[in-house]
Amino acid sequence: MPLSNLMASSHSRTGELMGEFGRLYEQQYAVALFNKMRYDIEGGGGPQNQLLHRKMPLKNKSIFSGALFQYLEENKKWRNRFLFIPDSYNINYYENKQAHDRGLHPKGTINCAGYRVLTSMEEYLELLNTSLPGVKAKVGSSPFLKCATQFPLILWHPYARHYYFCMVTEKEQQKWNALFQDCVRHTNNGLPEECKVQTPAFTDAVRLYRQTHGHYGTWDMMCGMPPQILANLVMETLLPEMRDLITPKLKGKMHERQRNWMLISDAVYGLVQSQTQAQYEAVVQSCEAGRPALETTIRTDMDQIITSKEHVCSKIRALVLPKAEKLLKVSIQPYISSILDALMEPTSRGFFEVRDLFFRELVDMSKNLLNDGNKEKLGEHMEKISMLAFHPVKMQSCYEKVETLSLEGLQQRFDVSSPSVFVQRAQILMREQMDDAVYTFEQLLHQSLEGQEREDLCKTTQRCQDRVIKKFDYDSSTVRKKFFREALLQIFIPYMLKQLSPSCSAELPRFQELIFEDFSRFILVENIFEEVVLHTVMKDIMMAVKEAAVQRRHNLYRDSIVLTNSDPNLHLLGENPPIDWAEEYGGGQEEVDGENAGDPEAQKRRRMKQVVSMIQIEGNASVLPNESCLEVPTVDNIPEEEAEVRSEKQVPNGTKKDVNKNAIDEIPPTNGSAIKEEESTTEKSLQDTESKSAIDCAIQEIENAVQEEEHELRTQKTAESSSLKEETAAEEVKPTSNCEEEARINPADTNKDSPSSTEEEPLDSPVRDGEAVTPSDQQENHITASTHDSSQHDDSGFQSPTNEAAEEEHQAGKEECNDSETGEDIGKGESAHMDHQ
Repeated sequence: MPLSNLMASSHSRTGELMGEFGRLYEQQYAVALFNKMRYDIEGGGGPQNQLLHRKMPLKNKSIFSGALFQYLEENKKWRNRFLFIPDSYNINYYENKQAHDRGLHPKGTINCAGYRVLTSMEEYLELLNTSLPGVKAKVGSSPFLKCATQFPLILWHPYARHYYFCMVTEKEQQKWNALFQDCVRHTNNGLPEECKVQTPAFTDAVRLYRQTHGHYGTWDMMCGMPPQILANLVMETLLPEMRDLITPKLKGKMHERQRNWMLISDAVYGLVQSQTQAQYEAVVQSCEAGRPALETTIRTDMDQIITSKEHVCSKIRALVLPKAEKLLKVSIQPYISSILDALMEPTSRGFFEVRDLFFRELVDMSKNLLNDGNKEKLGEHMEKISMLAFHPVKMQSCYEKVETLSLEGLQQRFDVSSPSVFVQRAQILMREQMDDAVYTFEQLLHQSLEGQEREDLCKTTQRCQDRVIKKFDYDSSTVRKKFFREALLQIFIPYMLKQLSPSCSAELPRFQELIFEDFSRFILVENIFEEVVLHTVMKDIMMAVKEAAVQRRHNLYRDSIVLTNSDPNLHLLGENPPIDWAEEYGGGQEEVDGENAGDPEAQKRRRMKQVVSMIQIEGNASVLPNESCLEVPTVDNIPEEEAEVRSEKQVPNGTKKDVNKNAIDEIPPTNGSAIKEEESTTEKSLQDTESKSAIDCAIQEIENAVQEEEHELRTQKTAESSSLKEETAAEEVKPTSNCEEEARINPADTNKDSPSSTEEEPLDSPVRDGEAVTPSDQQENHITASTHDSSQHDDSGFQSPTNEAAEEEHQAGKEECNDSETGEDIGKGESAHMDHQ
């Protein structure tokens, strides 16, 4: 019964919200259309960018693909999963790498809008405790929260399902954290700025809806696409009702109540989102259908609409201005400089780090070109630099500078929920500036390289670099000042509206009578009231930013006005198609696998280049292919799969190599190795096979050449070698128990005869440490072999015919010793593997 009541409540809440939102959206749509058409006709001055802008930076690109451990709530187990992050920044996870390569549908897709990336269980439980009142959890008290390793990454959302991942090393955790943070940053900035009508209409409608319900200021959940934002808006009011309805009904242990609450919240959130998406699309289609009629009216009556709006604006200004100026003088002006300083310090450090990173990458490329300066090497370096702005691991040092931004003490006064809104916006601007600088450098360098020789590469690179950095300095100054103005407005305007609305809202409807009915769709008194408040505080904000620009420590300049015809060569380059450095300067495209050669989708996936090539784990020698999908034992003693259960029985001597291989294959993948790493491993194994066949041919030739010379030598040394060999064999051949005792005393000596050593140095191979044994060396080794210890015995395979009996006895004892050592080593390997997991 409570569940059905909950569904009915969510449906009615969604319907009420979408009805009110639809009315506001239709009003703001007409206003946004008028503002857009007026701007197109009158034009807008202001600074123009000096750097070029790339239209489709991630075309035929993906961000990353790799493997890590993921917790599955369905069966409460940790599994290795293959993750693929395309240019949409949605995280797709697959059963294994082969499933992705075959084009199968992913097991699931994570849209990171509204999520937070957490790196510790303490931080996660602190947020989890706020979801249900009166339910407090401690670290380690809940089995489903215990991680496979000590390096977790958790994707937390206030309404949707949570995702749990684990890495093996701290460095791997840091790199995956940078990737996930970039996915959250990108999807939170989901509303496209190119939509000059729908985007402002939507944001204004959401803002006005929240203001009518008493919510002013910034909103953390204004992220994602419109249906997600509307679902967040519904959940903002529905969540308190859910807590009151569901909390008393939850039974069981604390962690079970928390888990059930998250499942219910995720189910309701998904239901609400499906409803908001359908209703929002219907509202947009209705407004778009009426757009041609609105455009006709605006074009016909543009001058009259502007005149009418200015008349009403003057009347509202007379009412609002005295109150606004008083509020501004008392509550705003004293705090402008302090808030601006809090914004400028970390933001300027972040942009300086962007500049330094760009400079360092170009300097490294110039050094490499100086040593080996050819266009093929240049193409390889430029292929990496072209995606520098979208490399989250390299850009992480820049992003971290802005994360120190703090508005402590000012958040409660001006109703700022958290500085995360400003931090993510600054990081997006930093990425755009980096990509603009890289793209401009690409176009200038490509133009300059035409007809250039090898010795001119470094000089050409240096000239293009200096030119781009100067343009970056001016553009970054302009972008930062615009960001400061917008941030201050987002802080002050909601506060002023909240203070002025009680005394002004009651008088605003009478101004609607001054507007002609034909123009009432394009002139709204609520919007004019907000514009008057904005212009009141804008003068002080502009003055404060201008004064800050005088301080050289922030490296701010006067806004640069660059007309299109002032730098025609550069702006013409902006119209050129994107440059494929690998294709043009060598490298080419990767070949498609033979089985998928006829599949267009497989070819498309193969052509896609990753921005982040791989995540390497330093200091880990046993890295397995990431397509493996093995269970990871947890604290609940989850049984392993049959493929993982290995018997510790003693095996024949001929299968030692296979047993060792199986023992190694049990270890789960410890990093997200990329496709290129696997292909290089396969290629290396093929090369090793070819080299082994060449070695076998060389062995055969050596045997044939040496056999005749050896025959005479064996005849001459028969008596002496026989006596010495018999004495040596009698001393060295020992029972199995003695071999085990000797292995315990001196493990280093017994390892010489271990299976791994046998695998590296075959007994029938005359090659050791990469050097072939010549016939003369073999003769010398054969003569001196009888006087050496058995551990130093020559493994060339050439034995005296008269000593076959003694050698067979010696070899039998050695194999028996090896068998016992092999079983012991395998058992140790199994226990070490379980300890590692």
